[in-house]
Amino acid sequence: MVMSMIATVAIALGLSPSLNAGSGIVAMDVGADGSSTAQLTIDQSSINFASANPRAVSLIASTPASVNVTANAQIDSQSTATLTVVADGDLVSGSDVIPIGKVSWTATGDGFAPGTMDKSPVSAGSWLGPGEHTGTFSFFLTNSWSYAVGNYSQTVHYTLTAP
Repeated sequence: MVMSMIATVAIALGLSPSLNAGSGIVAMDVGADGSSTAQLTIDQSSINFASANPRAVSLIASTPASVNVTANAQIDSQSTATLTVVADGDLVSGSDVIPIGKVSWTATGDGFAPGTMDKSPVSAGSWLGPGEHTGTFSFFLTNSWSYAVGNYSQTVHYTLTAP
């Protein structure tokens, strides 16, 4: 039986006065038959990108600058726990859109993987066997003159799966 745990994080981009978006993290331990348990903890419920001159700043770092992630899996030594992320859609502000693929992240910590946001699941980490795995994600938005002024937002979901 596969155990899954989901945490939700909101991404916000303010290209006008700053935006303080927020979203609660949905976190719980999930287990069945006492054979596997997974727990995912993300220390931020939202990140923001400030407006910046594209000529001066090609990649906008998020605020906060990093997000701490802990993935716990109580599984057998031959099983693999995986962490994926998927966006509900592109960044939107009214009818204006910034493709979600303009948001990327770097990762630190054993087993955590860098990547680019997508509307399909993307790997963000993988670990063989049981254990507690801690890492940090740092998010970036590719800046462009083509973005219309607005307050953009989107929700992404992290899923830790442990067989």
